[in-house]
Amino acid sequence: MEDLDLKQMAALVDVIAEEKNLPKETVLDVIEQAIAAAWRRDNGDRDMNVRASLNTKTGEAEVFVMREVIEDDVAYNLATEIPLKEAGKGKKLGDIVEEKFAVKSFGRVAAMTAKQVVVQRLREAEREAVLTMFEDKVGTVVNGTVARVEQKLVRIDLGRANGIMPRSEQIEGEYYTVGSRIRVYIKGIERDDRGAQLILSRGCGEFIEYLFRQEVPEIENGTVEIKAIAREAGRRTKIAVASSVPGVDPVGTFVGGRGVRVQAVMNEIGEREKIDIVNWSDNASEYIREALSPAEIIKVDIDGKKAKVSVSDDQQSIAIGKQGQNVRLASKLTGYDIDIELSKAAPKKKKQNVEDSLLSAIEEAEEE
Repeated sequence: MEDLDLKQMAALVDVIAEEKNLPKETVLDVIEQAIAAAWRRDNGDRDMNVRASLNTKTGEAEVFVMREVIEDDVAYNLATEIPLKEAGKGKKLGDIVEEKFAVKSFGRVAAMTAKQVVVQRLREAEREAVLTMFEDKVGTVVNGTVARVEQKLVRIDLGRANGIMPRSEQIEGEYYTVGSRIRVYIKGIERDDRGAQLILSRGCGEFIEYLFRQEVPEIENGTVEIKAIAREAGRRTKIAVASSVPGVDPVGTFVGGRGVRVQAVMNEIGEREKIDIVNWSDNASEYIREALSPAEIIKVDIDGKKAKVSVSDDQQSIAIGKQGQNVRLASKLTGYDIDIELSKAAPKKKKQNVEDSLLSAIEEAEEE
C-alpha cells in the first residue's frame, strides 16, 4: 500500500489499542509520531522539530513545526530557529514558535517511513507496557526458560516478557542450555535510548537472600535477620546473621536441622559454591573474627576502617583463603580493609555452635 490513509489510521486507533493491550493515548501518540515523520520526509528538513495532531473522529491531521526565537541579524538554522523580528507580536528570545500545516497526502517513500515508525514504536510501547507490569516483581525470583545463549549474556523467556542475564550476573561454572527451566532474580529494569530491558541475575547476593527467605520462616516474623552478604557467585558466599530474640541461635536457624535449610539453597546455586553463615556483631573486632571463619584469630587491631588481624602460622592460609578469597569476602562483609599478619601468640578459640563447627570442618576438609 503506497498511500497513507489517515482516516483508516484514525479508525484503527481503538482496534490496535485493544489488540496490543495498550492505552488508546499511547497508540494515538505513536500514529501522530509517524505522521510527523512522514510529513518531515516530504516537506521539511531532518533537523526540524515537528509534532502532529490527528483527529480520530474526522481523520484529519495537522502538523506543527516548532522553532526557537533567537536574536535578529544572527546566523540561524532555518529548520529550528527563527529571528525575533519574524516571530510575531509578543514573542521574546527563547520562546517556541509553532507554524501549522494541514496534512493532505504523502509520497510513497514518506508513507513507507510512517508505517515503519508505527511498527517500531508500537513494538517499543508494547514491550514497555509489559515491563511496567514487572516493576512490582523487581526483587523477587521467578521461573523462566533459557531462550538463547550468547557470548556475553543469556536471554530468558519469562512468558509475557523476555529478560537478559549478563555474564556478570551469572554463576561462574554454571552452564545454560536452550529450553531448560531456570530460576532468576529480577534485579531491575534498565532503560536507555534503545528502550527498556529486564535485567535478571543468579549471581547477586540478593538471589541468595531471597532463597534463604523461602527456607527460613523466622526471617518473616523478625526472629532472625540477614545483616550482610558478600558473594563471589559459583565460589563462596558469606552471610552475617543476627537474632532479635535472646536464646535463639541465628546461625543454627539458618543452617537448619542436619543442614537442610542451607542445603536447599545450595541445591539451587550448585554444590561448587560454599556458604559460610556467621554471627553478626556490633562489636567490630568480634564481627571481623566471625567474618574470617573458619580461621582462628589471635588479635584484631582496628584503625578507622582498616583492621590488622593477627593469626598463627597454621591459620594464615585458612584466614587468607584460596587466592585470597576468605579475607576478600570478609572485607566485603564487614566493610573493613583487612590485613592478615603472623603472630606467635596462642590463638583465642572462637565459640561455635555444633552446626557451624561441623560446616566449617567439612569446608576446610574440602578445600584441602
